[in-house]
Amino acid sequence: MKLLDLYAKMKHDLNVIENELEAVMTSDHALLSETSLHLLKAGGKRIRPVFVLLAGKFGSYNLDELKKVAVALELIHMASLVHDDVIDDADTRRGQLTVKSKWDNRIAMYTGDYIHAKALLTITDLKNPQIHQVLSKAMVEMCIGEMEQIRDFFNTSQTVRNYLLRIRRKTALLIAISCQLGAIAAGCNNTTSQNLYRFGYNVGMAFQIGDDLLDLCGTEKQIGKPPGSDIRQGNITLPVLFALEDPVVAEELLPEINRIRDTDGQAGTVRALQLIKRSSGIARAEELVGRYIAKAVQALEELPAIPAKKNLTDIAGFIAKRNY
Repeated sequence: MKLLDLYAKMKHDLNVIENELEAVMTSDHALLSETSLHLLKAGGKRIRPVFVLLAGKFGSYNLDELKKVAVALELIHMASLVHDDVIDDADTRRGQLTVKSKWDNRIAMYTGDYIHAKALLTITDLKNPQIHQVLSKAMVEMCIGEMEQIRDFFNTSQTVRNYLLRIRRKTALLIAISCQLGAIAAGCNNTTSQNLYRFGYNVGMAFQIGDDLLDLCGTEKQIGKPPGSDIRQGNITLPVLFALEDPVVAEELLPEINRIRDTDGQAGTVRALQLIKRSSGIARAEELVGRYIAKAVQALEELPAIPAKKNLTDIAGFIAKRNY
């Protein structure tokens, strides 16, 4: 099944979640409503709600319960995007002006805080303490991941291990608990919820590395922002780290990265992208994506052969084959 076919099949339940997101983000305060809904209306893959719903299929599927998990996790994701855009000084996201660009940094920070608070308020309707424990720990880890990214801006000597730990916290963890909490909310046993967590974690790692590759190799139309945005903002991603392991490449690439830093991205980006694309960094990052996808599919092996299992496998395959 193609990804678009899966979304079409889930259209009713995803529409319920979309309507709930809009209702939750609407405020009596006109400006908060406008800024919060600005990002929502820019669209998005809603991959976290999709994982919540599919994980719920392995237990007692109850949309009224699952939508609270799905909405809360998507809100946390959206709040992190608003905050990220301030940190990264990003003007566009998904082809639209960011909240910080359309308004200002202060409005954006409070908008992100408001969306975060709404996420916590939404999930208080669920009484299972395990859900709140898992979510709270993940939010702490996400904040650490954000701080680590700031610390490592333009740090070309960071290790691949540091990078992987950072994206685990920033991206993979929220996707992992989308699968885990969907299972828990549906009453699945611990083995099932842990297998789904492992699936989500490995898909999440592959997803972020794929995003890093898209930023380097995609077009502005594909990614909704100028290519090379990560390196302009100082975010040294996996393909760059791999490229820098080649001394010949590093000799040319390091001065370009320094030029990007010293000119706020006004110079050096085009040449840096050329050097990275010519290096082995792209192929090595793609190979690691494949390894994470294989681990994700392996995590599903013990789960019952229901349609949701094939759906999850198909999503993993789609992430593995994202093109640019």
